[in-house]
Amino acid sequence: MITKKTLKASIKALRDFAKKQLPDETLRELDARDECPLDVVRHMCSPDKLGIQLLFIPEEFGGFGGGAFDVYVVCEEMARIDLGVATSVLATFLGSDPITVGATPEQKKIWLTRIAEEGLLFAYGATEPEAGSDLGALKTTADPVIENGRTVGYKINGSKQWISNGGIAGAYSVLANTPAGPSWFIVEQGAPGFTHDEPEDKHGIRLSNTAALSFTDVHVDADRLVGGVEGQGLLQAQAVFGYTRLMVAAFGLGAGWAALDRAIPYSTKRIQAGSPLSEKQGYTHKLIVPNVARLEAARSYIEETAERIDAGEGSLNTEGAIAKYMATEAGNRAAEASIQALGGYGYTHEYMVEKIKRDVRITTIYEGTSEIMEMTISRDRWQLHLKTRGQHYHEQARKFESLHAQHPEAGANSAALALHALAEVMEKARVARLTRYQHILLRLGELIAYAECAGSLARRAALMAEGKLNEKASTRFDAVGLAALARIFAREAALKVAEEGLCWIAGAGGVSESEMPAFEAALGLPAIHRAQLGLISDMDYLSDLIYGRAGKAAGAAA
Repeated sequence: MITKKTLKASIKALRDFAKKQLPDETLRELDARDECPLDVVRHMCSPDKLGIQLLFIPEEFGGFGGGAFDVYVVCEEMARIDLGVATSVLATFLGSDPITVGATPEQKKIWLTRIAEEGLLFAYGATEPEAGSDLGALKTTADPVIENGRTVGYKINGSKQWISNGGIAGAYSVLANTPAGPSWFIVEQGAPGFTHDEPEDKHGIRLSNTAALSFTDVHVDADRLVGGVEGQGLLQAQAVFGYTRLMVAAFGLGAGWAALDRAIPYSTKRIQAGSPLSEKQGYTHKLIVPNVARLEAARSYIEETAERIDAGEGSLNTEGAIAKYMATEAGNRAAEASIQALGGYGYTHEYMVEKIKRDVRITTIYEGTSEIMEMTISRDRWQLHLKTRGQHYHEQARKFESLHAQHPEAGANSAALALHALAEVMEKARVARLTRYQHILLRLGELIAYAECAGSLARRAALMAEGKLNEKASTRFDAVGLAALARIFAREAALKVAEEGLCWIAGAGGVSESEMPAFEAALGLPAIHRAQLGLISDMDYLSDLIYGRAGKAAGAAA
């Protein structure tokens, strides 16, 4: 296990390296040339230099054996530096995932040790031109080569698309169909019949290498079948979705904050109508504060999920999907707001927020699009709703009502309102059989994510007030500031769940005009509207806190 001291030292080393090797000017130049800085990536993954890859490797194979929480912290920091470079490092972890979860002991020893000791770069070859994120629709094949009645190898044929590290990796985990079903194979660079295209000309993350792969009768020995048993590929992939999506969530979080951390100081120097933009509510309350609240709500859910994974609760695929959905959407939104915050300057290549916005956009696409996340969330939580006869979220809401009694400052009351409203929306959808509409399922996924993140942030605020946060947790905000964030986001979540839930239920014919007043009452709309009292005061306080106006913030808190 990695100690807090070791993790802190790793983050400092990463920052110091980036400051020297990847200043903003260098990042902009590499972006303009559409160039992956391979020497930098290799330096970061070299065991005798930065050795970032050691974080992902179990101790028995020469790594540090970092947990999900450690990985989240490092991934956020890498994303703050550059998402393209971060993606190149992440690709090795993704590529080694099938090995970590499904390989034989002998295979693990060979390949994980090579990653640790050699800094071997991996790529994850799953996505295909026509299948996209649907791994079950892949067309790449691996036909057994039979000699004397036994399988001695496989011939792989097919193609892969959008593969990070596709043109620079030393080894590839490739998903292909065998007679028994999808299976993972390890293919090394330079294998006869294996080629890659030129790098894709991408909108963003231009510092990462993304290339298509082609396989024409590529022979691999039988010992390159991960796990030694055919047909286990999809199970092996699904076993780590929660974990890998958590990493991409951390990317969205880091990139979102990287953008805001440029907009915030800019606004202290930009004078408009005699005063800095940082002192104008039209700037802070639209472009800064709401985005900070959404990012920190996502952080709370990331940290909770990481703790649960580290505690042995499984891969938590749905929780990983919620974390990824909220953090990447929030990061994309924060970067968009940061361009607006800088005005015309933000729209130019000279200012980094423009590049960050192009980069962070991919986080809502790779490792499962936001729409796939919404579907994953809604399907799983729909089953919980049915299993508990509609009581799951009501039960969760009552827990937050109890938390509010203990910590009335943490926004738990508004989180409870959001969860009660969510339960009513889902029940109305059940009665009216509205889940036959795909769009309703997707929108339920979004509302579920907001409500659960509101609860998570309220819990986090309460834990911080009690001094019980994870010792590795972010402490950017103190207990009072975190509570203000929790109240702001929980209000937004409650209003969103109730009003948008009503919109979609009514829009799909789930409630008649005569039934509308009763449904509005069941949603708790009057209470949710009353909960908005004090919102501007909380936003004023948080704005003062963000901008270091200590005297004003202290007065508002009092």
